[in-house]
Amino acid sequence: MLGTIREFWRDQRGIAMILVAIMIPALIGFSVLAVDLTRANALHNDLQKGADAFALATAGELDGRSDSITRADRALANLITGNKYQFASGAEVATILSSAGVSRRYLRSLPASDDTPIRDDVDVITDEIGDAKSAIFVEVTVTPVGFDAIFPVSILQGGGSGSFDVGATAVAGFSQSICETVPIFMCNPFEDAVTPANSKTIQQAFAAGDTYSREFRILKVDSNPGPGNFGLLDNGLNSIQDGMARGTAGTCYSRNSLTSKTGVTFGQVNTGLNVRFDLYQGSLKNNSDLGYRPASNVRKGASKTSNCNKYDVASDGPPPSAMALPPGTPFDNAKGMSAPISSNSFWDSYWSINHGTAYPGSAVNSLTNPTGDLTRPASRYDVYMYEIANDKVKDQSPAPSKEKGTPSCFKGDLTKADPSRRLINLAIIDCNANQDKLNGHTAVRPDGYASVFLISPVQKQNPADENNPEGTGAEKPISLEIVDVDGPLGNGTLDKALRNEVQLYR
Repeated sequence: MLGTIREFWRDQRGIAMILVAIMIPALIGFSVLAVDLTRANALHNDLQKGADAFALATAGELDGRSDSITRADRALANLITGNKYQFASGAEVATILSSAGVSRRYLRSLPASDDTPIRDDVDVITDEIGDAKSAIFVEVTVTPVGFDAIFPVSILQGGGSGSFDVGATAVAGFSQSICETVPIFMCNPFEDAVTPANSKTIQQAFAAGDTYSREFRILKVDSNPGPGNFGLLDNGLNSIQDGMARGTAGTCYSRNSLTSKTGVTFGQVNTGLNVRFDLYQGSLKNNSDLGYRPASNVRKGASKTSNCNKYDVASDGPPPSAMALPPGTPFDNAKGMSAPISSNSFWDSYWSINHGTAYPGSAVNSLTNPTGDLTRPASRYDVYMYEIANDKVKDQSPAPSKEKGTPSCFKGDLTKADPSRRLINLAIIDCNANQDKLNGHTAVRPDGYASVFLISPVQKQNPADENNPEGTGAEKPISLEIVDVDGPLGNGTLDKALRNEVQLYR
């Protein structure tokens, strides 16, 4: 009897079945839990990817324009119907994400630490119309949706239900920079210091045709910046002159923040710009660097006494024997701009002197007019391009000037002369509204960027100072036309110079 009991005690056959029977509930439970975690993770991924996509698409419109929030909301509405999620409570098939509910709020800033919650009274924009320009970030929240677990969550929750909520939040921001620009800014000529509500952004003025064919003149800014002024920007250059000639600031500027700079001789600005007219003054004499090449049309109304490093306006006559692109009339000094060209007769003298024929009239189309109105008289830039396209650059004006528009002074490869060399990109700033920041050289947000056409070389006020173009002698204004602006209201030629970056921050 004892032996039988002893054998039974030692017999281990079938013990695996007992262990399996004990482990089956645990194995099933872990399997169900794994399925639940997979489903919950998939649901959260669907919601988070949707929130991320919504935030990125929305932030992509926050370009500092007055209608940025309107466009951002439109982008969100267009995208929201195309995203779906699965595995939510009661959803046996993929569900459109918009049914869960998506909310957004626009932010002007973010706390320095991701651990700090967004501050309603500091970061969040409440006036979405008046403060649209300040919107840099967007927070998108997907309303949490229910999730029904298969695993008995109530065991883990101490009597709780088997369901819980899953949601998602994403914060994205927009940044824009420009690299192909000279390190100077121009005050917005359409800013109204007396009645700010009447001001226009440079983009609004351009789209309305208010800039077309006007001459703008800008002088260096002192302590009271405003329309008709320009100033220098902080840059990465050792030589401002080099930056003016090459058309670069040596760095990329953020669309959201610029800082003005002092302590540089403005003669360097003008000497650098003048190489585009085949003028190599001061230390630039006999230059052959391709970065200093001239434009392919350098007609400037030079006298017979002018040469490769000296520029005098032809004053013989009347009429003079050479004529630059004509200045605008009448000219409003308070705004730093002329009236638009009113009729084709504006071009009669210029054309007869330089080309010896009657002006072609409507054959010279106003191609860069943003309104599309081809009946308006052509701008100076359009006439300049017409001369190039129709082989008029080589035409010679009468004696004694005998000026041609073809460059001859550059010591490098003249086949590299480029029509766009008389175009430069520069920042536009609301100088009246930002006077303290400009004078204090603290960060200021620009109104935008413009592509401008240089009408004529820059001279000194005192002709005796022309022998020292890089010196401190008073300058005459830089004369220019606005050809394009950045943003959706422009003609798009500045797009290649802009770098748009949208990224997730939270």
